[in-house]
Amino acid sequence: MSAQPNNPGVTPAVVPEGHVTVEIDGQSLVVPKGSMIIQAADKAGIPIPRFCYHEKLPIAANCRMCLVDVEKSPKPAPACATPVMDGMKVATRSEKALKFQRSVMEFLLINHPLDCPICDQGGECELQDVSLGYGRSVSRFNERKRVVPDEDIGPLVATEMTRCIQCTRCVRFTVDVAGTYELGGMYRGENLQIGTYDGKPLTTELSGNVVDVCPVGALTNKVFQFRARPWELTARESLGYHDAMGSNLFLHVRRGEVLRAVPRDNESVNECWLSDRDRYSHQGLYSEDRAVKPLRKVNGEWKEVSWAEGLAAARDIFAANKGDDLGVLVHPSASNEEGALLARLATGLGTTNIDHRINNRDFSDAATAEVFGLPLAEIEGADSIVVLGSNIRHELPLLHARLRKAQTTRNARIHAVNPVDFDFAFKLASKQIVAPSAFIDALGSAALRDAVSASAGNAVLIVGGIAENHPQAAAIRAAARDFAAATGAKLCRIPQGANAVGLSRAGVLPAGKDVNAMLAQPRKAYALYGIEPGLDFADAAAARKALAGAQVVAFSQFACASTRDVADVILPIGALPEVDATLTNLD
Repeated sequence: MSAQPNNPGVTPAVVPEGHVTVEIDGQSLVVPKGSMIIQAADKAGIPIPRFCYHEKLPIAANCRMCLVDVEKSPKPAPACATPVMDGMKVATRSEKALKFQRSVMEFLLINHPLDCPICDQGGECELQDVSLGYGRSVSRFNERKRVVPDEDIGPLVATEMTRCIQCTRCVRFTVDVAGTYELGGMYRGENLQIGTYDGKPLTTELSGNVVDVCPVGALTNKVFQFRARPWELTARESLGYHDAMGSNLFLHVRRGEVLRAVPRDNESVNECWLSDRDRYSHQGLYSEDRAVKPLRKVNGEWKEVSWAEGLAAARDIFAANKGDDLGVLVHPSASNEEGALLARLATGLGTTNIDHRINNRDFSDAATAEVFGLPLAEIEGADSIVVLGSNIRHELPLLHARLRKAQTTRNARIHAVNPVDFDFAFKLASKQIVAPSAFIDALGSAALRDAVSASAGNAVLIVGGIAENHPQAAAIRAAARDFAAATGAKLCRIPQGANAVGLSRAGVLPAGKDVNAMLAQPRKAYALYGIEPGLDFADAAAARKALAGAQVVAFSQFACASTRDVADVILPIGALPEVDATLTNLD
């Protein structure tokens, strides 16, 4: 939606079809028909105070803070819920409008506690900002304020519900974006309270976003609680590195320590949302298992050594096991720059045994990770979507949210072919619960093909980790390509790692033995980069067996037990938030 300003009081000669002309504070604007007053004002840079309105949430018109004066209207109009009409004249700063807004502000502050000195929202609170412009310096209310009991809604979100102004942003987020319906309003009138229906913790994997949408200090980041004030923090641009979405975010840092992560708006990737694992995983940077100094195993015992000694030990292992005797295995979340350097390292050591596809099993088709068949944001416009072999709610939480949006806004028909009846936050038009070995037959189903073909090419096939990591993945990928060709669906294979696409492009692929061959035919030495051997391999048993009989240099962020069990030398490396690096996402 765009607002095109014109000279005050001057109507353009030609108004585009589907647009109307309105006047806001004396400024003539041409805006799309059906726009709300607040949307037109925002695009023109005209400020209107608000609390309940959020551009990504359905309109509720709860707070009434955005009341404006509309010419010839007998009463004030909420700017967030009043559509523009041709010739409409709106005043947002007239004497009447300011009286409306100041009166609402006074009512909102009647029961709000004076917690600003101890509230985590202090310094970035919308209520503070608006009350400074529209509030009274002295309250006329001298009765006892209302007190609301707090509710424990989990380890990630702290509650102080006496501060709540019932804007219902959090309720609308869990209902319309997350689709979990976990927050709601109980009781009525002055007794209204926001909380969970059953007193249980939030289960949505997007729960931290209720902290972002809350305009006051009712819902705050429990992990960050009482750690720092906003003005003490420096925002550093970064990326989420737990899946291939590549969510944009800011790391808030004080004196070199990451204290919290918040979303960085990017409409084509994560919009303004962030998954909980990307929001809260910075705590792992300060884990007790974090590798901070080089470690070397001497007579079966680990001891800290200098960087010179640690690098010398790694050099000796590589020098004694060059060429085909050496395997280089890289975590699929390593950055593009790290991948390029590791490819050069492998070349320098004379080995062609390098691979990042450690959680895949079938390489018979030489497939590598690839970008989606259409831009991520366009998935919301699909009419039919097939999810093959993926618990997409946990594999890519924000893609799952986009699928829900496609259904709620366009009534998209979503079909699932999975080995388990996973819990999705959208309704399925059809589902086939079959063993992964039957995925090929499921894709050949005439009923499914007919349903998708009816979308006239506006369809998407999403292939997830269960399919990509199956021992017969090559045949499943071939069936997926055939399905896409037959139905006109766009093929979207989910990369198995935050930077699997980038590492494939950086040449972290074998000209010699792939990861399965390196484990089935053990090498004399291995270089592991960013890998936890007990967790990251598709075949953990084969990995343990191969690594146990070899010399291993582990470049690792963590000196965890599974790494110590197999490594001879551990050299610490930085995690993505600590290095200047790039990732290539699925888009």
